[in-house]
Amino acid sequence: MLPMLLFAGLAAAAPLFARASEGIWGIAPCELCMWQRWPYWVAAVLALAAAAVPRARRLLAGAAILAVLASGAVAAFHVGVEQGWWPSPLPGCQAPRATLGGSVDDMLKSLSAAPSKPCDAPTYLVAGLPVSMAAMNLLYALGLSGLGLIFWRRGAIP
Repeated sequence: MLPMLLFAGLAAAAPLFARASEGIWGIAPCELCMWQRWPYWVAAVLALAAAAVPRARRLLAGAAILAVLASGAVAAFHVGVEQGWWPSPLPGCQAPRATLGGSVDDMLKSLSAAPSKPCDAPTYLVAGLPVSMAAMNLLYALGLSGLGLIFWRRGAIP
């Protein structure tokens, strides 16, 4: 039960840290950044359920580990977008483009209601460290899922 509570806390820590970085350091998230957070919340809920329901503990723990890996997969995709290896299919990831022709009112209407950061512009938390927030999330997701698998293999999740 204790390993699952630890896993739940560590899963919830990732999106909480991302949200705190917005308020503390003024980091603006892009659409892919937001997508990376949801699997952590799912993992935290699944891990709490695993701690509370002994009969389904291994199944729920496995699902929680997979949810963290899903966030890692989105992060890996995001790193590829940042590096220019492929474009993001999400419309919110595209930088607003000026259109030629039409009136100024038409151009203003075509803009999104809230400014969004393009997904191919990496955000670096530590100046001089060439690891973007998306890359840090990928490393964190791999580490956390690895910890979950260690718990799984060592019988900490009966």
